[in-house]
Amino acid sequence: MYDLSTRKRALALVAQGRSLNSVSRETGISRAAIRSWHDRLEPRPRMAPPDPGPPADERAYAYLLGLYLGDGCISSSPRGTGYYLRVACANSWPGLIEACEIAMRSINPTGRSSRTQAQGYVSVVSYSRHWPHLFPQHGSGKKHERRIVLEPWQQAIVDAHHPWEFIRGLVHSDGCRITNWTTRVVAGERKRYEYPRYFFTNVSEDIRRLYTDTLDKLGVEWTHCTRGGNPFNISVARKASVALMDAHVGPKY
Repeated sequence: MYDLSTRKRALALVAQGRSLNSVSRETGISRAAIRSWHDRLEPRPRMAPPDPGPPADERAYAYLLGLYLGDGCISSSPRGTGYYLRVACANSWPGLIEACEIAMRSINPTGRSSRTQAQGYVSVVSYSRHWPHLFPQHGSGKKHERRIVLEPWQQAIVDAHHPWEFIRGLVHSDGCRITNWTTRVVAGERKRYEYPRYFFTNVSEDIRRLYTDTLDKLGVEWTHCTRGGNPFNISVARKASVALMDAHVGPKY
């Protein structure tokens, strides 16, 4: 630790135009410490990164967009030079974790990602200067407390090219495929019947609408399902629609 007078002396030498190396040699203070003090007083200007344009791998992007809207977030790096994209994936679904990481690497210009283990889930993380451009839904506060709409270029990718990948990403983040059952009396005998069903649950009305609007365009029938007094659930239960979902989405694994 250095006292205030020592810091002021080092910064005064830097203000005279001296290099960090020469000030470090004269004072015995590390270059890293001097740079840190100087940056706090006079932060170095950050150039805004150029807009990278639409992603090259639109299929991977549509899937990752669905994951991001469900369980993703973007945060700036400590030095403000870039951003971290994080998607939380439950430990129960190793295939989902792998699929998320593959998509993230396909979109990130650096081609890099990593995993951070937490209690009950894995955060798939990737660093880039471009994440806010690629996911303009990024903003302060919770997603369900602000408006979420797709940019025209995002909507074009979803509508014209990869609507099923978008649906798959949303279901993999905030959805599930379950087996429901009911009983019927047939010829005086009560029999049990089982049938598959997809659920999607998200507090954001905007994100639910993105999901249902895309289902409508794909010919998938759905219904609102209020559970526990909360109207946050979308159900797909009709046989033909479940078959479509099974062909293009399938259960998490």
